[in-house]
Amino acid sequence: MANTGIYVGLDIGTTSIKVVVAEYIEGQVNIIGVGNAKSEGLSKGIVVDIDKTVTSIKRAIKQAEEKSGIQIRQVSVGLPANLLEVEKCEGMIAVSTDSKEITDEDVRSVAKAAIIRSIPPERQIVTLIPQEYKVDGFDGIKDPRGMIGVRLDMSGIVYTGPKTIVHNIRKCIEKAGLQLEELVISPLALCESILSNGEKEFGTIVIDLGGGQTTTAVIHEGQLKFTHVEQEGGEYVSKDISVVLNTSITNAEALKINYGDAYPERTNPSEEFPVEVIGQEQPVKVDERYLSEIIEARMEQIFTKSKEVLEDIDCLDLPGGIILTGGNASIPGVVELAQDIFGANVKLHVPNHMGLRNPAFTNAISIVEYVAQLSDIYQISKEAVEGNKRPMPKPQAEERYIPEATPSVYSVEKQEEIFDDVTEEGEKPVKKMTEKVKGLFSNIFD
Repeated sequence: MANTGIYVGLDIGTTSIKVVVAEYIEGQVNIIGVGNAKSEGLSKGIVVDIDKTVTSIKRAIKQAEEKSGIQIRQVSVGLPANLLEVEKCEGMIAVSTDSKEITDEDVRSVAKAAIIRSIPPERQIVTLIPQEYKVDGFDGIKDPRGMIGVRLDMSGIVYTGPKTIVHNIRKCIEKAGLQLEELVISPLALCESILSNGEKEFGTIVIDLGGGQTTTAVIHEGQLKFTHVEQEGGEYVSKDISVVLNTSITNAEALKINYGDAYPERTNPSEEFPVEVIGQEQPVKVDERYLSEIIEARMEQIFTKSKEVLEDIDCLDLPGGIILTGGNASIPGVVELAQDIFGANVKLHVPNHMGLRNPAFTNAISIVEYVAQLSDIYQISKEAVEGNKRPMPKPQAEERYIPEATPSVYSVEKQEEIFDDVTEEGEKPVKKMTEKVKGLFSNIFD
């Protein structure tokens, strides 16, 4: 059951940092504020300059506070899948109490037994997801507390990642004056949030087309089984346009948004638009087909690399097909191009939240939804990873944000108005000049 309260999701991306403030009530998420600021200090999804990243986080947080009217003190942050490793784990203990009734301490102890392993010094356990408990051989138990038994077994999934990435993210949150409520593996939260139970059970591929990198995740039997990060994303598309057309990155990004299409067959070569070219006084006319071919070349390269990885683990034929999301997935024609390359059923996931119907916000929203659904049995197991006992994280209490002028309280009906002006800091909305709508597993899982 979801924990009622206010939750804040922070998505630290290569090109932008997004904050979502949501109220969770009876399993329903109500987004009450967002923030979106241009990223600085990140490269390929990894923090490379802590101070610059902290400044960007503060800008996004401030914007979200102004929109929601709530002072943000704690956040849940997405951890990128760079060099993430997924392993099965098992543990067994004898029940410690005289009454043989299983307690929190027994759950904690069996989790500790499950994660006893040799880990390279540059890596650390990020999180442990319990899958099943057994009490005296009786399996299929999700929460053994309160049961009577002599032996307790646990099987689960443990995720490990580079210490550097984890440390830098924690440091950025700390220096931004925030408390880290939960560090969430982004593709795990994404799959849990956007997939149906059937898609998670029978197997689905989720490809997150971000600005600086593309993350491919495979979920099967309800568990995240595989992730792969390709260091190419939406900013590479913009750079290609900039280089080929000899225009600035800012202009290239605007061209991609307003005229871009990843599927040349959908475009009209006779429809042209002006492009400001460096070194020339007058704009140069460029047709839609030529721009589309530039975009197609990069997107085809990204998809081809993902396809090769998926072929290696023999999971392109999963029943759930492929679901695309992320900011780069908003380019028209991306779904059609992906279908041609993968030869599979491909769908686009767009958040169905008022004012945030943009795949660029999928990660931030999924973080909020994932954290709100975490159980206390998960939290007890996590204490074994962190090596200490900590209270069950509680959602942030609603605390009014008081800037120079206190913003009014927004109703659900006015949420569209709240999010209308959410753009990256310094970015000016560009008016579109066209009305055309552009709209199994191999042995590694045995």
